[in-house]
Parts: sequence; structure tokens; C-alpha cells
Amino acid sequence: MKIFDSMTIALRSLLANKLRSSLTMLGIIIGVGAVITLMSVGQGAQASITQAFQEMGTNVVYVQPRNPDAPGLSGLSPSYSTATLSMPDAKAIASIRSVIDTAATNENFVEVTYGDQSSTAVIEGTTPGYLPIMNFTLANGDFISDRNVGTRDDVIVLGSKIADDLFGDKDPVGQKVKLKGRQFTVIGALAPKGGAFFGFSMDGIVVVPITTFQTRLFAQQTASGEDAVQSVAVKVASADAIEDVRQEISDLLRKRHHLTADEKNDFAVYTQEQALGVAQQVTGIFTVVLGAIASISLVVGGIGIMNIMLVSVTERTREIGIRKAVGAKRRDILLQFLLEAAMLSLTGGAIGIAGGWLAAKAISSIQTTGITLTAVVTPDIVILAASVSIAIGLVAGVYPAMRAARLNPIDALRYE
Repeated sequence: MKIFDSMTIALRSLLANKLRSSLTMLGIIIGVGAVITLMSVGQGAQASITQAFQEMGTNVVYVQPRNPDAPGLSGLSPSYSTATLSMPDAKAIASIRSVIDTAATNENFVEVTYGDQSSTAVIEGTTPGYLPIMNFTLANGDFISDRNVGTRDDVIVLGSKIADDLFGDKDPVGQKVKLKGRQFTVIGALAPKGGAFFGFSMDGIVVVPITTFQTRLFAQQTASGEDAVQSVAVKVASADAIEDVRQEISDLLRKRHHLTADEKNDFAVYTQEQALGVAQQVTGIFTVVLGAIASISLVVGGIGIMNIMLVSVTERTREIGIRKAVGAKRRDILLQFLLEAAMLSLTGGAIGIAGGWLAAKAISSIQTTGITLTAVVTPDIVILAASVSIAIGLVAGVYPAMRAARLNPIDALRYE
């Protein structure tokens, strides 16, 4: 029998039971749609992080506290790391030759209110070097100054999204906003930057002097009683000097922290490329985990196809017997039922691809409380989802098809 005839028979059989076929495809539709949606979110996060790092240039070195006893990357995690960096450390790093600028930074979340308006923001307690190093520009007003840092002023610079949320078209400079019950004077607003970092909009930030952050908002101290710093971004004069600066920072901090030769560093120094590599590794794992979770529904869909195909074999036993009696071979019966399973999974996969693409577009258009989710649907995700759905359909159809092909025609004709 020609394959076209087998496809025609398989299609007629599926159309004869439209509701059952639709319900059977539902598991594949949900599975493929979930795989595409969740993996596209992971890909989008990776693309956003890559863009954010690239915009900051290449001559940047980062210093962070690290728990020397924690394994691998977990030593950099806030849940594992200890407060080991301080403002005097940041100032000492700034004095290293070939260092152009530094930005000591602490970070947290805060609710910013103006009148009856409020917005959740990522608050950056930092120093004046943050603006050029992070490649931000001012839309109006001023950025925080060394004087603001030195006198712990209650001043704030708003990211473009926060300024829009609170003030709309009104100029925010000179206005008063509240953070944790304290009033802050708005001295500037940042121009829109776009992009996101681990899902948080680069425009959904507010900036205050790091000393104000440390003493009046989110106090944290090192073991020696100094105000703690979460990270230090270091701008280096040229790419050629990066490795020398890294080594100088390491030697300087080991000396300042009184570490002996056999003690591990309680800090980490890494370059822009290394930071990007770590971020991509994290988002890559995140993407794989999301894809694996979504794939569970694909397996459930495959089980559904197998179940319905077994029911179909039982219902059509006499039909199989008649076809064998008039000359149909085992491979014809096998092909017919395999094609039915493949059509179910292929049709469900196509609908799932369309649904996943639409869901990804919908996610990309939603921004809430400063969180930006960018979903990027790439061809490899679509090909992967489609291939897996077809494979699952074929695997799920093998046993029912083999069972149908092995039926004895005499027994099948007697079946009631």
C-alpha cells in the first residue's frame, strides 16, 4: 500500500473521532507550548544579560565578597557569602595604578512613593563612578556627588521607569519621595537605557549615596565593624592592563584582610568576560531546567496518545481483520497506526508552537514592578520542540501499532 493511501486512511480515522483526537492532542499542545514559552524566557534572559554587559564595555573588573568555604559559584551567592568588603577597601582599590574609576555598590529592593503613587525599584547605593562605568546618562538634573557620599545626604536619582511611574510627564527634580519612611530629594533622572539584568529592568532603579544606603536604609557591617560593600566595579585604563590590575587588587585585599599564605581569598576578582560567562552559565542552567519541567507535560501527552491508540486498536479489531483478509500486510497496518500517532503529535506540535510563540510575545510585552521578562523564540527552540513532539508521537504509537499488526486475521474477524 502506498504511503499516501495510509495517510488518507489515518486522517479519516482521526477525523471520525474529532473530539477524542482533539483531547488527545491537548497534552502535546500544552507540552510544546510550555517548552517554547519557558525556554524562550531563558533565552531572553541570557540575551538581555549579554547586552547589558556589552554596553558596559570590556575594561571593567568586578570585586565581590566570597565565602572561601563555599563550593564553586555558590561562594558568591548572598546566601553563602559573608560581608568582607568595605568602603576603605574600595578606596584602596581606587588608588591602584591603571584604575580610572571605581563604583562601590550595595543593592536591594525598595518601595518608592510620591503622594498616592508608588513603584517597586532596585535601589543602588553607590558612588559617582557608577554613572560612567554602568554607561548610564542623565536625562535631567545631577547625579550623586562625592559631597553627597561624604555627608550622607538624603538625595536620590530616579531611573526613567520609576520617574515615569511616579511623575509621568512632570519634572521630578526637586520633588520629595519616600523610601522606608524617609524623605529623599530627587536631584536627577536617568535617561532610558533599556535591557534587563536577571529579569530586572535597567530603567527600574533608583540611586542613592552608598553611605546613606549603609547607615539609614539597609545597614550591614563587616566582622571588623566597617560598613559593608556588596561589590566594587573597577574601570581599567586599557584591556592590556586588566590582568595586572586583577593581580594588584588580589594582593592588596589579601594584605588588607590579613590573609596568610595558606588561607583562601574571602573575595573574588573577575573580568567582564568572566562575569558574562558566569551569568550565561547560570541562565543556561535556568533554561535547561525550565525546558525539562515543561517536557514533563510532553511525556504525559505521549502517554495520552498511546492510551488512545490502544483504545483505537481494540475498537477497530474487526476492521484490521477485514483489511488483512483482503491482502493488507503487517507493515501496512503498522504504518497506518504509526501515521495516526504521528499526525496527532505533529498537529498538536504545530498548534503548540503557535501558542508558545504567542505566549512568548505576550510575556515580552508585560512589565510589572520593575521586572522585565524578555522571551526570545529562536529557531533551535522551535526545531527542538517539534522534533521531540514527533518523536514522542512515534514512540507512543509503536506499541499500539505493533499490537494491531500482530493480530490474527481470523481472530480479528470473530471479535465482537
